[in-house]
Amino acid sequence: MEIKGSKILVLGGWGLVGSAICHKLMEHSPAQLIVSSLKESEALDAVQQLRKEYPNYNPEMFVPKWGNIFTREVWKDIDFREVLDGDDKRKIHIKDIFYELSDDVVDNSALYKLISDTKPDIVIDCINTATAIAYLNIYNTVTNAIKRIEDNKLDEPLVEQIMASSYIPQLIRHVQLLYRGLVDNNAKMYFKIGTSGTGGMGFNIPYTHSEERPSRVLLSKNAVAGAQTLLLYILARTPNGPIVKEIKPTAAIAWKGISYGDIKRRGKPIELVDMSISNAKNADGFLYFDDSEGVSSTGKNFQSVYIDTGENGIFSRGEFQAISSLGQMEIITPEEIAEYLVYEIRGGNTGKDVIQGLDAFTMGPTYRGGMLRNVAMNKLDSLEKELGVNSVAFELLGPPRLSKLLYEAFLIKRIAGTMNNVKSITAEDYASKAEQLIVEDQQLRSQILSIGIAILMKNGKNYLRGKDIKIPVRRGEDKLEFNDANINQWCYDGWLDLRPSNFEVWKERFANIMSHSDSFDRNDTSSRFTYTNDFWDGFENIDEGKVVAWIFEYEDKGWRFKR
Repeated sequence: MEIKGSKILVLGGWGLVGSAICHKLMEHSPAQLIVSSLKESEALDAVQQLRKEYPNYNPEMFVPKWGNIFTREVWKDIDFREVLDGDDKRKIHIKDIFYELSDDVVDNSALYKLISDTKPDIVIDCINTATAIAYLNIYNTVTNAIKRIEDNKLDEPLVEQIMASSYIPQLIRHVQLLYRGLVDNNAKMYFKIGTSGTGGMGFNIPYTHSEERPSRVLLSKNAVAGAQTLLLYILARTPNGPIVKEIKPTAAIAWKGISYGDIKRRGKPIELVDMSISNAKNADGFLYFDDSEGVSSTGKNFQSVYIDTGENGIFSRGEFQAISSLGQMEIITPEEIAEYLVYEIRGGNTGKDVIQGLDAFTMGPTYRGGMLRNVAMNKLDSLEKELGVNSVAFELLGPPRLSKLLYEAFLIKRIAGTMNNVKSITAEDYASKAEQLIVEDQQLRSQILSIGIAILMKNGKNYLRGKDIKIPVRRGEDKLEFNDANINQWCYDGWLDLRPSNFEVWKERFANIMSHSDSFDRNDTSSRFTYTNDFWDGFENIDEGKVVAWIFEYEDKGWRFKR
């Protein structure tokens, strides 16, 4: 892809890698560089430095943006702990994570709004997403909850804290919002700078974030990073979406600067404290975590020489020497990452794109599988005829919409016989005859109801159901209101719909299938086309499986383009 003239959004652009990438991108004259960071001061500083270093460019081409992209727009500039600690905010945040992806969730997302406001051609994501999510540390929260349960003091806020700290739901929602933002705003490419979680080391990694080795929190970071890569892998397989790439550095990334000054933890200077020898405590009885008696402040901050490794924090000389030693994490420079990224964007092949690697090394459909599929289909057809049964749907594959469509197509086959006959029957007649089949064929009716598919009768006012129903999905409610909007949604999602209006849809659908097939040159006997006249047996049959596969591909846009 061409960088020159493109609008590029760099998430985490103030950081170590993000900064190096911005400089490398400037070698190729982008039209606009949007630098996003967590804090306003960081974004403004990054833009100020770029304007200073590239005085020959229009200063307005560098645009600062800031805020927490993992939360709502209205909360993007507050400490996320305030969201988790506030009862009202926490409840909304939990719903944003666990409920269906509604327009309200999308419209209020800080990430979605950032992409919508800037409308970039390319999004480069340098945020350590795995760290941001895994360091919510669900382990501590659950440990506290277990202690509260043992003391019979478990309260609602702590349960909500556990829910709000759940890793995978947050990651899934983040990628869903990312996908919507990219597609809705026609972004051409998304490039992730990911992480392995352990700097390329294994379970024996000696660098942890707790007393454990290996740290569960660190391994959570590794797990989230892997899960994110697989979500990006399927994002890259989504038709009409952006090009998706990811580079995973597997070494310590260094460095941003070397200096002397305050040593900070979580952005705040470490206060120097002391305890005199005379105040030494007895090592017997109990150790109290919050016992600060005898500890005095020196009134000074901890200051020393340090190396700034960006998002990974600052290290002492000794820490840096240890972690970067041969056989430890060793180091990779941010400039090398930036060089690889730009080369990949411009169409080069570095061999370091893990999405491409997964494409190359995962197993896809095979010739043998395709050949034996025909054997299986022939055997299924033979057994159906031999035993006089119809194997339509069991609602074990899902979604319920699949079973609903299969059974509706099967009813039309029972009524019309062939595709050629579909158009000659009115929607009213289809509704009447389909309802008659449901009434008279007890076995068919029983099978449909027993797998959890409800049947809305022709009048749209009565329905049949089994002991349980798949649609609507039960989410803690005991009842839902019957209204037109709900009924129409349930029929779309999984109810067998015997109303004439639905059969009008089916008549148009079959007309579209036949028109689609007829649009192909019948003299073209190449491998170019799939849904040809021959595929549909000259329209002298209705095969519900084929029909629903066509619906999923051409109506629901659910098809694969990587094999």
